[in-house]
Formats: sequence, structure tokens, C-alpha cells
Amino acid sequence: MKDTVAYHQPHTDEERDVNQSLLRGWKRKCPSCGSGPMMRGYLTVRRTCPVCATELHHHRADDGPAWATMLIAGHLMAPVMMFTYETWRPEGWIMGIGLSIVFVTLSLYLLPRIKGMFVGFQWAKRMHGFGHDQS
Repeated sequence: MKDTVAYHQPHTDEERDVNQSLLRGWKRKCPSCGSGPMMRGYLTVRRTCPVCATELHHHRADDGPAWATMLIAGHLMAPVMMFTYETWRPEGWIMGIGLSIVFVTLSLYLLPRIKGMFVGFQWAKRMHGFGHDQS
């Protein structure tokens, strides 16, 4: 039988501002301090914030940001597609190539920001281990 040691981590019940952490996530900044970079590279979330040392590795964003990005980009592109078709009546292949380029560009812009928002939301709601503060 193994002896287990329980480590006491201070826990505060103060409420975290969801809107502020979502905005910080959109900016790809640490949801706790707002100044440290959350991402290392394009989509890799840092293990800890280099400024305030908040652990960020608890996030479970998984496929959620990709699904949300496709949903948002698709809803933004539908009116653009209809406006383009009704205004200029381009050939189908021209419209397909042009709007595909816009869709991919929009998706690449949105994906890291939406992932940051997912991490910020999970931090604000103390989900998946974010409930244990180191401060």
C-alpha cells in the first residue's frame, strides 16, 4: 500500500471575470494577468505564463475551437457569398476559388483567438484544474 501525501493548495472563492478573461483570450494573453503571452507558436498553449506563473496546461480545448471557428466563418461567409453572386454573377469556379481563399484566411485568423477564448473561459470558470491558484 502506498502512502499518499495531500498537498494543500490555497484556494480562493473570489469570482473571476468571464468577460475579461474571454477578451484576454481573444488577444492571446494570459487570462490571469493579461500581459503574458498565452500561446507558444500558432496554437500551442504554454504550460505556464512567463509573467505571473499561472499554470495554463490544465486547458481542455480539444476540437472545440476548430468547430467554433468553422461555425463562425461559415456564418460570416454565407452573406458574402450571396452578395457576391447577386451583385456580380461570377463564374462558379471563380467564386469557389475566391471565397475558398477568403474562408481559409478568415479561419486561420480566428482559430488561435477562439482557442484563447476557450482557455480563458475554462480559467474563469475554474474548469479542469484551473481552480487551484498558485498565487
